[in-house]
Amino acid sequence: MRIGIGYDVHRFEEGRPLILGGLSIPCDKGLAGHSDADVLVHAVMDALLGAAGLGDIGRHFPDSDIKYKNISSMALLSQVCEKIASKGYMVINVDSVIIAQKPKLAPFLDEMGRNLSAVLSADVNVKATTEEGLGFTGREEGIAAKAVCLLSSAY
Repeated sequence: MRIGIGYDVHRFEEGRPLILGGLSIPCDKGLAGHSDADVLVHAVMDALLGAAGLGDIGRHFPDSDIKYKNISSMALLSQVCEKIASKGYMVINVDSVIIAQKPKLAPFLDEMGRNLSAVLSADVNVKATTEEGLGFTGREEGIAAKAVCLLSSAY
């Protein structure tokens, strides 16, 4: 058994869609980033890669590589699954939290979890919280996400 932790943050940017957990969320701003900036999926990928001893997403999908420009983070998550499977691991579960003052995410959490579960073939729990107006997320400057995962040997 191996445990991994992931964290990611992106600032808000005008003119971009807000994508979280592979889902387009109604919001007046999206998140800045080289890919689709899905902060939740990025945190999950970092947790998975870390648990497998494979570093972080920047090592595998650098923002200096044009082929990742505006790419779906769900597509990258599929590649991460292949990488951890090639190391002999399978995902047992993922627990995650999105930290955002806005938009309100409760209506979308179950679908985000189902999206991630479908790719990972594992249980994924997605939660959301605010920081009660404190910090950059509380000032509505961006969104953060944290994730932990448990991997097991596939053999």
